[in-house]
Amino acid sequence: MSVGRLASTVPLSAEFGFDRGTPVDRHYIEAFLAANAADIRGRVLEIGDDSYSRQFGGKRVTQQDVLHVDPDHPGATIIGDLCDPSVLPSAAFDCMILTQTLHLIFDMGQAVAQIRRALRPAGVALITVPGITPIDRGEWNATWYWSLTGPALQRLLSDRFEPGKLTLQVYGNLYSASAFLHGAALEEVSRAKLETYDPAYPVIVAARAEA
Repeated sequence: MSVGRLASTVPLSAEFGFDRGTPVDRHYIEAFLAANAADIRGRVLEIGDDSYSRQFGGKRVTQQDVLHVDPDHPGATIIGDLCDPSVLPSAAFDCMILTQTLHLIFDMGQAVAQIRRALRPAGVALITVPGITPIDRGEWNATWYWSLTGPALQRLLSDRFEPGKLTLQVYGNLYSASAFLHGAALEEVSRAKLETYDPAYPVIVAARAEA
């Protein structure tokens, strides 16, 4: 990115780069899911839609559920608030995919408790949260409560998951954080420069948590 662009007070995109191509953070989210694709199997719950379950789980998924708060949302099989103990069945899922979800929930601890309760023994939750990020200006603006560091996500999940069954990865560096804040698309940046990880610049924090 040019010095002029870095000095700008106006982003290239106010929509995370969606209107220009693929948002930079998706590169890291999808790298994390690809690295843990073997966990996406059996009965799988995904938040919002089933796109990542289909992309990374494929035929290993034998039953697909989608959780959404909107009862009219297409494809949703479970409706309600993740924090509500009555919404998810207990010990039901082999895998839960929660990409960019927890930061929209004020009581993240309660959400993690329900995730842990809903997993079958040896079931896995694949979780990503934003670190350095623009804030949504649209639908999710009023409920965009948090951004997390690696230690914050570690501590949050350690209240419900055994440390030996919890692994974290911090994705991002100065270059990718700057590009993401400006709203540059993945197609406009150097992918090679995205592969250096510096925990001081967390674009995405990801966790694999096993019940």
